[in-house]
Amino acid sequence: MTNNILIENQYKRTSLFEKENVNYLVHVLKRFNTVPKINNIQIITSTSVPNVFKIVPNKSIIIGELYLRNPVLALVYLRYGIEWQLWYKALENKKDDMALCDVAAFEVTRIFYQLLPKEDKEKLKNLDYFLINLIKNDSTIDVDFLLKSKDLQAFHGLTSGNKEFKESWKPIVDNLAKPTEYLLMAGGDFRLNIDEVELLNKYGCRPFPRPDAFTFASSTATSVSNFAFDKTDKTRSILIKNSLKNGFETSTTDFSELLKTNLRKIFKLNEACEIIFSPSGTDSSLQIAAITQIITDKEITHVLVASDETGSGVPAALKGCHFENNTALNFPITKGEQMQGFRDVDLIKIPFRDDKGQLKSTEALDKEVFTAISDTNKLGRHVVLHVMDHSKLGYQSPSKEMMQELYSIKDLSMQVIIDAAQLRLDPSDIQNYLKNGYIVSITGSKFFTGPPYSGALIFPERVSKLIDCVKSKLPKGLVQYFNASDWPTSWFCSKDLSDGFNYGSYMRWNAAIVEMERYFKTPVLYRNMGIEMFCNFVEDSINDAPFLQPVYSTVTRANTYNNKEFGIRNMRTIFPFFILKNEDPLTVNQVKKLYKLLNSDISQHFEGTPIETFRLAAQKCHIGQAVNVKYTNGVQSAVLRISLGARVISESWVNRDISLFFRNIESQLDQITVIIKKIELILNNPELLD
Repeated sequence: MTNNILIENQYKRTSLFEKENVNYLVHVLKRFNTVPKINNIQIITSTSVPNVFKIVPNKSIIIGELYLRNPVLALVYLRYGIEWQLWYKALENKKDDMALCDVAAFEVTRIFYQLLPKEDKEKLKNLDYFLINLIKNDSTIDVDFLLKSKDLQAFHGLTSGNKEFKESWKPIVDNLAKPTEYLLMAGGDFRLNIDEVELLNKYGCRPFPRPDAFTFASSTATSVSNFAFDKTDKTRSILIKNSLKNGFETSTTDFSELLKTNLRKIFKLNEACEIIFSPSGTDSSLQIAAITQIITDKEITHVLVASDETGSGVPAALKGCHFENNTALNFPITKGEQMQGFRDVDLIKIPFRDDKGQLKSTEALDKEVFTAISDTNKLGRHVVLHVMDHSKLGYQSPSKEMMQELYSIKDLSMQVIIDAAQLRLDPSDIQNYLKNGYIVSITGSKFFTGPPYSGALIFPERVSKLIDCVKSKLPKGLVQYFNASDWPTSWFCSKDLSDGFNYGSYMRWNAAIVEMERYFKTPVLYRNMGIEMFCNFVEDSINDAPFLQPVYSTVTRANTYNNKEFGIRNMRTIFPFFILKNEDPLTVNQVKKLYKLLNSDISQHFEGTPIETFRLAAQKCHIGQAVNVKYTNGVQSAVLRISLGARVISESWVNRDISLFFRNIESQLDQITVIIKKIELILNNPELLD
């Protein structure tokens, strides 16, 4: 075949690169960045045979110029070809088993097509191409059909090889023949689904990198970074290879245990500290509720501190009730109904704010918590105290002093749970909690900016041994939520949970652990200086904007410097603020609308304005989503949040150069300025909030 050119050497002044096509080609190439990177596979374009699409195993993918005239069409075909090559490499010495490559590549490409935005699908709507037609009619297609189809191999130039599909391949294809971006949104609930226009989930982020947005939304959720996505995509390739070589179940169990081992290493934890992964922090609360039911025969009372600033589904989960209308294992259920096997419990809510919306003092909260526990203990009940270490708005309660005072209560039956979902802690903080016998609930998706929905419980050795000795089974309703593989293998209580593995949860944790590792690789001196530099700037910027009113106390820095040892736990890293128009706070609906406008390109409303204004309107700015809070006059409003995330530090240290580190921090401070300017731009155009 002549006139074949590597695709990256293809740029010529042909019709392919006419002005109207260039922007769309750039758009599609950005999505191409989510396709696996495979060494030694060349993508070659052909001008002599413009309609060719050919896979040369372990060498190249040849694609005709005709495909490239429709960038989305080329993207879909190349996604198939690269996936095919990935599975072919994973087969190693069993290269006759090309049926696996065909089936797996088709399954991945089918899902990849589903995740394309509506605009891109429109570009394929009226095309008549074999692969596109097959994908559009996928409702009637199964493995047997694919294997019997001669055209499936013929369309990419291969007709030889064994067409037998081995039974051992089925779980590998079912779990791993999926694009990485799909895995990062699987095994959760409906809140991870993305819309078909902006490809954003309920939290305003994507399951693949979104580098065009300024992102300081770590108090809520963050789009996965390019770095973590690439590492997780590579992990998928390794898991495919290991599963074909050693068996699916063995490879997956080893992977799950490796993630837990890596988490222990990061926080320097004892190997006897057991870890349970869960799809979300709310699912972790359900696990706590279930474990509590089997380790005590007493009646149970959960004392939930910061009930107004924890996950909205936590109170239901602690009562053993469904908190959504589907589970992470994709069981349809009814929100609010109690699950099978749960006993009735009491729940005492202790909110941070009073009826007028004012933040309670530390002393008032301590007294409220102490009274609740003391009175409950007198009734002979078992107390589960949920301590808040960093709420949605950055608060902690109860105080260390009050926690010590609790042990003066005679015959106290109590287990302490630390709600550290934000994970704004240093390793020493987690170690200290575990030494005190507290269970620590964490996520990898807040401060450490892993993909949303990655929860975990860390159990101190003493509590783990207690659970290990229990010969009771967990409530039956949990089979709809968790697999036995998520729990420690030694625990008898979890034997009857579901079979299988939640690969979505594992992959999200893989991405989060990648972020944790690179954050802690930043030298502690620069890390802490960068944190102070960023947080001081955000605080000053909010204070200086007349249309923003901070929610946090003005003594933030004073409290920080009173601590002998620097720790992220002692720093304010979440900055919530009211948004004012004519000195009055926006309504809840207006705040939510402004949040979406911030996170969108709204330049279409500013055509004909100066270029600076147009660019400001176009910039996507993702910050922490709205939390309902009453304003000082008791009027219901909501706050938005700008938050420090681990990537502010780790991505600034990427060059391992001190001068560049601080320059990189400064460039992110410039992004904070842009965010505040865009808020002002929206406020100055009030029709946008109608």
